[in-house]
Amino acid sequence: MHVIIPWSWVWGLLFWTCWETLAQPLDCKDELGGFTRCTSISQEKLLDRIIQHAELIYRVSEESCALFEDMFIPLPMRAVRIQGGNVCMAQPFPIPSSKSELQQISDKWLLHSVLMLVQSWIEPLVYLQTTLNQYDDAPDNLLNKTKWVAEKLLSLEQGVVVLMRKMLEGGILTTSVHEQSVIQPDVQPEMLDSILRDYNVLTCFKKDVHKMETLLKLLKCRQFDKFSCILY
Repeated sequence: MHVIIPWSWVWGLLFWTCWETLAQPLDCKDELGGFTRCTSISQEKLLDRIIQHAELIYRVSEESCALFEDMFIPLPMRAVRIQGGNVCMAQPFPIPSSKSELQQISDKWLLHSVLMLVQSWIEPLVYLQTTLNQYDDAPDNLLNKTKWVAEKLLSLEQGVVVLMRKMLEGGILTTSVHEQSVIQPDVQPEMLDSILRDYNVLTCFKKDVHKMETLLKLLKCRQFDKFSCILY
């Protein structure tokens, strides 16, 4: 006999195990590169900035994948991978994906899902930088783009944390998954294995950034334009 556990129970359990207090508000960079207290920014404007940030990260991650393919992945190998699909490891935490799952969780936990996805990729992207720097012929454009994405992911994490603090009015639920990396590095892999693994990191990251973007847009829809949420 199979027992089906409602998603609301799962998220409720995570809520009580992950509740903490944020001691100080974080600073956020404005468009000119200066710093402005996030508490002075409206919740809607902050969410807009976070969505724009995620969109830009996704766009650059697409460009990084294309550059990597052009440099290191032969066309026959690309065709095989397209047919078989990229193998991305399952996340060590529940991320709602279906419409029914999304309907069962609150806005706060929708945002918390984004935070967990962001945090799960911080270490893999740092490791990716290390391996790409070991390539003899990696173009500077690729190195610069992946470095930029890794840095902006930290900014995205900061923005999401501040928005969560705003939504919870002083409290915050955080789960640091930095130690539960999505991609576990091997010790001194063969060059081909290293290339394929790095390619997999780039493609899987791109997919998850798209998830982040989708969840953030759904959150905005729920918060400020509920009538247009019928499509989600």
